Amino acid sequence: MLVLYFVLWVIFNGRITGEICVFGVVIAVLLCAFTCRFMDYSMRKELWLYRKLGKLLRYAFVLVIEVVKANLGTVHLILTQKEEIVPVLARFHSDLKSPLTQTLLANAITLTPGTITVALENGDYTVHCLDESLAEGMDNSIFTELAQELEQRGA
Repeated sequence: MLVLYFVLWVIFNGRITGEICVFGVVIAVLLCAFTCRFMDYSMRKELWLYRKLGKLLRYAFVLVIEVVKANLGTVHLILTQKEEIVPVLARFHSDLKSPLTQTLLANAITLTPGTITVALENGDYTVHCLDESLAEGMDNSIFTELAQELEQRGA
């Protein structure tokens, strides 16, 4: 958050000088202290974010690719009249323990066209799929694997 505040300060100023950088550091530290004090944020969370940044970027990259692939598949499914679309509610359990990674998985499912996470309780997911073919392999998808990597300690 500290780096983000500083970068935003520099962007909003439109140029980089020594004075702007000094004031930017001071203001970024003050905003970060305010955020930690009043918005349930901690430097521990920020350090976790920096340690996991590579994995988070990989997760985001895979998500974008899967969304594009699912868009194409959903458009094909809708435009072809050969197959009958059979909506289904799929249920599966994930071994993810952290509420953050469970939410990341639920959001990835919802962002992927043709699927919507309807419910999430204690690692049990209920997902509405536009067609039963979209429900196959949901419990061991690439998103589940990447979320498990994010949960691993020390990595």
